[in-house]
Amino acid sequence: MASAATVWPVSRPAVAARAALGVVAARAALGLGVAVLATVLAGCAVGPDFHPPQPPPSTRFTEAALPDRTVAAATAGGSAQRLALDRDIQGAWWDLFHSPEISALVVQALRANPDVAAAQATLRQARENTRAEQGALVPQVSASAEFQRQRESLAGFGFGSGSSTFSLYTGALDVSYTLDAFGGIRRQIEQLNAEAEYQRFELEATDLTLVANVINAAITEASLQEQIDTTHDIIRADTDGLNLTRQRFQLGGVSQVDVLQQQSLLNTQVATLPGLRKQLQQTRNQLAVYLGGRPDQYARLTLDLAGLTLPNQLPVSLPSRLVEQRPDIRAYGALLHSATAAVGVATANMLPQISLTGSYGRTGIDPSSLFTPAGIVWSIATSITQPIFEGGTLTARRRAAQAALQVAAAQYSSTVNTAFQNVANALVAIERDAETLQASLAAQKTSANSLAVARSQYAAGAGTYLNVLTAEQTDFSSRLNLIVARAARFTDTVALFQALGGGWWHRSDVDPAVAKCCGVLP
Repeated sequence: MASAATVWPVSRPAVAARAALGVVAARAALGLGVAVLATVLAGCAVGPDFHPPQPPPSTRFTEAALPDRTVAAATAGGSAQRLALDRDIQGAWWDLFHSPEISALVVQALRANPDVAAAQATLRQARENTRAEQGALVPQVSASAEFQRQRESLAGFGFGSGSSTFSLYTGALDVSYTLDAFGGIRRQIEQLNAEAEYQRFELEATDLTLVANVINAAITEASLQEQIDTTHDIIRADTDGLNLTRQRFQLGGVSQVDVLQQQSLLNTQVATLPGLRKQLQQTRNQLAVYLGGRPDQYARLTLDLAGLTLPNQLPVSLPSRLVEQRPDIRAYGALLHSATAAVGVATANMLPQISLTGSYGRTGIDPSSLFTPAGIVWSIATSITQPIFEGGTLTARRRAAQAALQVAAAQYSSTVNTAFQNVANALVAIERDAETLQASLAAQKTSANSLAVARSQYAAGAGTYLNVLTAEQTDFSSRLNLIVARAARFTDTVALFQALGGGWWHRSDVDPAVAKCCGVLP
């Protein structure tokens, strides 16, 4: 038959004495813990502290100083461009082309491209991981409640063969805290913060690359469409020329060779169309993906090269500012910061780990006994763990972290060098492609005049038909070259804005604290 558990009688003075002793012990332990905590927090975290690398001492991007103004050509997209040194870049720099079509494409791409969505989610993940680790700096508190129904034999206590069945109620509040004595937790949080910063600038780099790719694809599409339209015009002219040559052959005015040569020229022009159409369709397919869709969902673009405005003022940042503006440099700087903190984490893991635990609760054989002084239970404990022999594991991990830091430093340096190369290449391209457009325009005008003269002489009987064919072929090539040269002026401008960082620090969706942290903004 079940019976209540035996409760040994305890006098009220004894209970009070025990309670008082427990309070004194708890206060003493708490005071010791606070003193130790204050001492720990006043200390420094082990491992190297991160200091952002100094920008290169370069005063210009190219080997030789470039002229501050390009040459001009009297054609669409041929205006002169002036390099404005130390001029800031606006956030929506693509608006400088004054093309509603380009601006609409950029907005759609930034809104719908899945790569941007993935980068945004990755950034959120990194930030939440940082917040999760920050919880290790504060005490961990948990509550527990337990109910037990238990039967025990009384034979071991000298009460014969009887047994006792009773209930036990327990409620407790447990507290644990790891003292960050050597800054291992703080270094871990620092590392995760740096990784979140890396993802922040990876997002900016993704946006910048996407915008540049969208604009370049749109310009390429417009250029290819214009080349196809020009080729169709030339094919129509060559078809008319072939019909005329056949008529003259029938009248005995020309030979069969002239007819075959004209036919060969026409076939050559027709043969260029499939390649241009292939490039055009592939460019449209790529543009559809940039816009967050599939090729079958692409709506034909109506961008016209002649409708674009070439920015006549090109902001060129100082070399010392480039490391602050380029998202990829900032991203690799964050990786360098993360690698530096990782050395501290590996170092702290080799040192003593100190933790405090405490528990306060109540226990009793029925719910009412939980609220009596006799039902109070508590404990306080401190533990120190010092790794002694790990088979060289911790030392090897620290050396690995130091090697990773060297790798990150080398990658950062390589990224900076590549960034300077990108800017230098863009500046050289802007200057030389302006000269190319000027020369291409002159060549096209010359070839057009040469073709007119050749046709006039041939009509007057003073020239050969081979001269006409040669002039037509030269004019065809010069007209296509002119279209390509005009498109290059715009893509060069895009490349410069991309190489300089794209003005992300002026966008409304960028945290001002991020933009101001390294002096990009006043």
